[in-house]
Amino acid sequence: MGLPVEKITSLQNPRVKQLVKLRDRRPRDEAGVFLVEGYREIRRALEKKVALTELYFSPEWFLGENEPALIEQARAAGAQVFELSKETFAKVAYRERPDGLLAVAPQWRRALEELTLPAAPFLLVVEAIEKPGNLGTILRSADAAGCDAVIVCDPVTDIFNPNVVRASTGVLFSVPLVVAESTAVHTWLKAKKVRTIATTPAAETLYTAADLRGPLAIVMGSEQYGLSEFWLKNADLPVRIPMAGQADSLNVAMATIITLFEAVRQRSV
Repeated sequence: MGLPVEKITSLQNPRVKQLVKLRDRRPRDEAGVFLVEGYREIRRALEKKVALTELYFSPEWFLGENEPALIEQARAAGAQVFELSKETFAKVAYRERPDGLLAVAPQWRRALEELTLPAAPFLLVVEAIEKPGNLGTILRSADAAGCDAVIVCDPVTDIFNPNVVRASTGVLFSVPLVVAESTAVHTWLKAKKVRTIATTPAAETLYTAADLRGPLAIVMGSEQYGLSEFWLKNADLPVRIPMAGQADSLNVAMATIITLFEAVRQRSV
């Protein structure tokens, strides 16, 4: 690599202690930062010009040969770079099998009014998602489906949770993401003349029978309770995914993928 860097070997180092604290939401919010772990996730952050403040690496955990170039890219973009011993990196890593790269990135906030939408926007709205892994998978699916934005209503889990970043494989940095209250989102969608499709097992219309073209927002509910009465009452059309077995619903991430890609199919015809 290029310039020499400070090597940290003590588990009692203040930076190590702070990285461990950042696993929890309150210290993250107080510091206004969050953790980005993994080669792919950090690479995507840099591709989207996210201003990483710190980058920590441990060569003994590297899985390939591309890590030094990524480290230099982060350094050139302004990140402070530190080397950790194998044991020290194991202490700060969130993953059970780390790959030797961990960064600190600034949190951001985006308002609904800041979204730039095309003439026929394709949006995903999720309400009160509880599990970080599900939210991360949903973000990854929205990116794959080409959604113009994801709107998280009344969040239960923190969008900057390390498991959200991990499950999204870093597309947290590429999909425009807004956190807002359901009432404000509904009002905004109405003003933008965007139809809302609410997914619920109680609906009569199958998701494949609904018109998912034009300005559209697909609205998905929480894992345990589904959509709130607010969205069930105020959405333009409720739809359901048919269930042939004993289960009455799918995992919210799976249901989101199925519904999104039916919209993709219709919108590409």
